[in-house]
Amino acid sequence: MVGNILRILSDCDKSSSLANKFRKKRFVLFRRLLASVPRPLTILDVGGTEIFWQNMGFDSVEGVEILILNLDNIEVHHSNFRSMVGDARDMRQFRDKEFDVVFSNSVIQYVESNAYNDQRSMASEMRRVGLRYFVQTPNKYFPLEPHFLVPFFQLLPLSVRVWLLTHFNLGEHKKKSNAIEAKEEINSIRLLTKKELVDLFPDGVIVKERLGFLIKSFIVYGGWNSVQG
Repeated sequence: MVGNILRILSDCDKSSSLANKFRKKRFVLFRRLLASVPRPLTILDVGGTEIFWQNMGFDSVEGVEILILNLDNIEVHHSNFRSMVGDARDMRQFRDKEFDVVFSNSVIQYVESNAYNDQRSMASEMRRVGLRYFVQTPNKYFPLEPHFLVPFFQLLPLSVRVWLLTHFNLGEHKKKSNAIEAKEEINSIRLLTKKELVDLFPDGVIVKERLGFLIKSFIVYGGWNSVQG
């Protein structure tokens, strides 16, 4: 029975239609929140892509300008989009409350050497530069790890995870030739718990994205005042 449940979870996680369903439902909330913000407005997307917004129908929305911030430059093709190179942990190029909204979808779990300190810096900067924020990230305790696609991978001892990645392709990650490379890749992802999100965004409202009775991911948003989820 457990094996059947895990197979179902795996099939669900790989399903692009299911992922689109979650995104569209997420955007119902986001659009409802955004309706309370006067136009024109500016959105800073931390770690996103133009195609993500295009798929959500924002490539032709009037009065909305979207700046996409990434470690590497990405091309944009619509007049209401701009792209900039930058680090979410240190956005000193932006003034306090420069943007109407700061948005980030499944990015804060990617970290560098300082792990939770990096995530704290990113959260602090997003709260600083935006009047409002809207952040989504996977739930650490969802049974299927969403990047390596191995059940309970995130809860296994590091040595076991390293062994697995040096012997198999795991989800979106190719097999590594040595333990050092495997450890670096594994440590570049740090999933968050609800308690940690409350710590990082103490003024935020947390929404649970569920798959059946399981919490697949979290949304945390703040600064919207009168609009609740």
